[in-house]
Amino acid sequence: MEILNAIPEEIISSVSLLVSFIVVFLVAKWLKDLLTPFNLNKQLTTEDNLAVAISITGYFIGVTIIFLGAVDGPSVGIIQDLIAVTGYSLGGAILLNISRILNDKLILYKFSTIKEIIEDKNPGTGVVQAASYVASGLIIAGAIHGEGGGILSALIFFLVGQVILIVFGLIYEKVTPYSVHDEIEKDNTAAGLGFAGGLVSIGVIIFKAISGDLESYADHFSTLGFDVALIIVLIVFVRFFFDKLIIPKADLAKEISEDKNVGAGMLEAFVSICFAAVLYFIL
Repeated sequence: MEILNAIPEEIISSVSLLVSFIVVFLVAKWLKDLLTPFNLNKQLTTEDNLAVAISITGYFIGVTIIFLGAVDGPSVGIIQDLIAVTGYSLGGAILLNISRILNDKLILYKFSTIKEIIEDKNPGTGVVQAASYVASGLIIAGAIHGEGGGILSALIFFLVGQVILIVFGLIYEKVTPYSVHDEIEKDNTAAGLGFAGGLVSIGVIIFKAISGDLESYADHFSTLGFDVALIIVLIVFVRFFFDKLIIPKADLAKEISEDKNVGAGMLEAFVSICFAAVLYFIL
């Protein structure tokens, strides 16, 4: 009888959270329309703009990740859960749109992302912007996940995570044997894919480091520093591993920068993400 009595409450909770997700999704779409300096529906339909489609896909993945970060926690009651999940998810959607402005200005700072996506319909730029949405979504999800914190701690971890993401983007440009910005601006989708994989990888590690119950800022930041240093070293190793062991008879930099080999860029991206995913579970 106890099990039977518990079933209706579980169903109500599940349905309520599903409705909450739909509301969050629709509000996130409205925010995207409001803050985007072009007509999103026109670009997706009339213009058949693949770059915009890729970017908005990354945005909705980021929104979903934020929602799941808010959901994954102890239950304190249907109403309280619903208020907390919806509130943090909507706040996260606002932060995700702010992160797009920051990432466009500070990660892809050498050219206008709007011009590349709207005028040139550049898939490489769309891929990087989508990855930055996913990475920022992971950062926000980590910032709001767990117990012991609140809105202030979530904002602190969001800002710290965004700074790390931006710094990583600058480091990636320095350690890559070709200009990532120049190649992406030249509609090199392969270069965009490789860079996108690095951004998602660092997002996974930041999520791992800052999520969970907040016992002390010192513990969280020391873990974050160690994990981020590890992933930066890993990205350099992944390029070497991929270049020398996966495609030993070819030069990865040449395949991406000169041949614009989309397959090589895609493999580099997913090898980076795979390594980050393994680190997520073993750290």
